[in-house]
Amino acid sequence: MQYTAEFRSKDEALALADRIRTEVDPTRQYRYMEFCGGHTHVLARWGLTDLLPANIRMIHGPGCPVCVLPIGRVDMALDLALNKGVTLCTYADMMRVPGSGGKTLFKAKAQGADVRMVYSPSDALKLAQENPDRQVVFFAIGFETTTPPTALVLKAARAQNVGNFSVVCSHVITPAAMRHIMLSHGKDAKPFIDGIVGPAHVSAVIGEEPYRKFVDEWKIPVVICGFEPLDMLLSILMLVRQTNAGKSQVENEFSRAVPTEGNRIALSLISETFVLRDSFAWRGLGRLPASALALSPAYAAFDAEKRFGLIEHDVPDNKACECGAILRGEKEPRDCKAFGTVCTPIHPIGACMVSSEGACAAYFSYESRRIS
Repeated sequence: MQYTAEFRSKDEALALADRIRTEVDPTRQYRYMEFCGGHTHVLARWGLTDLLPANIRMIHGPGCPVCVLPIGRVDMALDLALNKGVTLCTYADMMRVPGSGGKTLFKAKAQGADVRMVYSPSDALKLAQENPDRQVVFFAIGFETTTPPTALVLKAARAQNVGNFSVVCSHVITPAAMRHIMLSHGKDAKPFIDGIVGPAHVSAVIGEEPYRKFVDEWKIPVVICGFEPLDMLLSILMLVRQTNAGKSQVENEFSRAVPTEGNRIALSLISETFVLRDSFAWRGLGRLPASALALSPAYAAFDAEKRFGLIEHDVPDNKACECGAILRGEKEPRDCKAFGTVCTPIHPIGACMVSSEGACAAYFSYESRRIS
């Protein structure tokens, strides 16, 4: 099996859509939130929402790692690049995320700052090894998916005593954001969503256990979902069946890639290398407790925030941008007046349009083509 073509069958998709329409209760509303930017793109790219009955609503959550990074963290990277004389390395999506005043790392590079796009943190470490008299900083972002590679590089840097390498750690925790989304609508109120499409890559690392705690607390189902159209439709059908039966369980539709216990080696690496921060600012969600990682004491020598005395400031988002409300599931991209006009992938004013995983980028690339 190729695990691609067979999960894109038109006939199978239409059959699943028919099954969903057959099993939904026409007298109720079904509200499901996907917590992965990749899933938002699956829905938009394949037009899956057009196949769903009108009483199923898919709500987009804070599943894009670039989108949830606040302006204050972007400003820290800009400070490093422009004022600290370092070589700053980061992933490509981060290059265009606006900081204060619309500044970006791309613009900093144009001003003469040494900013490098890398495919992995190991590229940054190699650059440090090749330039021992130059401070090289890796701007690390992402959910649990991209955390293990950062951990591996930190272990290598310590083992090889690479003293000119350090990391700005902005890795965040998915279950913490899920819980905050629920709390933001009231602890004692009926949940504003009926179920969650669980992220795929994140789940391949953390497994099912973190979602069980969430399900026990909020009494709504979670179905871990793959990235193909049949994965999504089957996951929605599984959620509908749980909703109809009044169940709240963790189910794993993506069992071909997500083990129940997660990736134990990756989890061990994360546990060794990082500790939970007391709090961390998320774009659109505010400052959340125990929702992000910092370097553990054993790796404090590689902490760029301490090495360069970096200070994070809370910076409000652009008032014209609805990215925060979109990340909270309160609005859709089309509800933003800037969407597709002054805010496009070429000239983004908000993080949801910058990243290839952002909801606004997904709508602009796929959904807008069907708007009459």
